[in-house]
Amino acid sequence: MKKRKLASAIGYKAGDFAPSLLASGRGKEAERIIAVAQSAGVAVVEDEALAVLLDTSAVACCAKPGDFIPPWCWEAAAKILAFVIKTDKQP
Repeated sequence: MKKRKLASAIGYKAGDFAPSLLASGRGKEAERIIAVAQSAGVAVVEDEALAVLLDTSAVACCAKPGDFIPPWCWEAAAKILAFVIKTDKQP
């Protein structure tokens, strides 16, 4: 059985105490999130564990778009954001 695609978009503004969840979706919604990111030149990083944690349709998720991501996601989010920042600075 083929896995259903999951995607979440996270962002961080200087001064915020944590990254926030910008969008989350499954299937076609996930594909749209990825397409929008790619068309905007935003790096797309695959992290299945974080995507599962931020899946807003899952019972375990306690964040909705616009909320700060939960503390147990901070380490994974920090690694992804550091990668994106590093990638953006490369020529």
